[in-house]
Amino acid sequence: MDSFSTKSLALQAQKKLMSKMATKSMANLFIDDTSSEVLDELYRVTKEYTRNRKESQKIIKNLIKMVVKLGVLYRNNQFNSEELILVENFRKKVHTLAMTAVSFHQIEFTFDRRVMSGILNECRELLHQAIRRHLTAKSHSRVNHVFNHFADCDFLAALYGPAEVYRTHLQRICNGVNKMLDDGNL
Repeated sequence: MDSFSTKSLALQAQKKLMSKMATKSMANLFIDDTSSEVLDELYRVTKEYTRNRKESQKIIKNLIKMVVKLGVLYRNNQFNSEELILVENFRKKVHTLAMTAVSFHQIEFTFDRRVMSGILNECRELLHQAIRRHLTAKSHSRVNHVFNHFADCDFLAALYGPAEVYRTHLQRICNGVNKMLDDGNL
């Protein structure tokens, strides 16, 4: 029996196309204005922290690819029941992460980088489990690249620290995340 499947071929093409199109301008076609603003601020704060424009662009590009591919898999009903549970747990963990990030910003002296890093690492593991049979090793390395950066305790300490440049970025990120939470997008 021939194992050719147009559905499988179409899904592969969508994933490949989305990975090639994961630029800031293309992302604006697929995400709302608030999400785009948050991504812009994540890029700016990453660039400020790393002092490396190219690396910062790569991190955000990998983040966009990761989100788009997850969306393609989800919309095309590619997850089995166990994977759907993992995706739902991932979604809930991201919601918790967003609420924690905002509350650490809003309530003085509550920030704990180990807590933030721990939640981010839990998100990473749930995502790896959910996409294990669907995406390539390269996609898994992109997941690690994104989470290694954002879960880095030194990065988190700088972001939530007293330096004014980071405070401004954090304020904008939290404003956007708060709006996304209010709108039910996170």
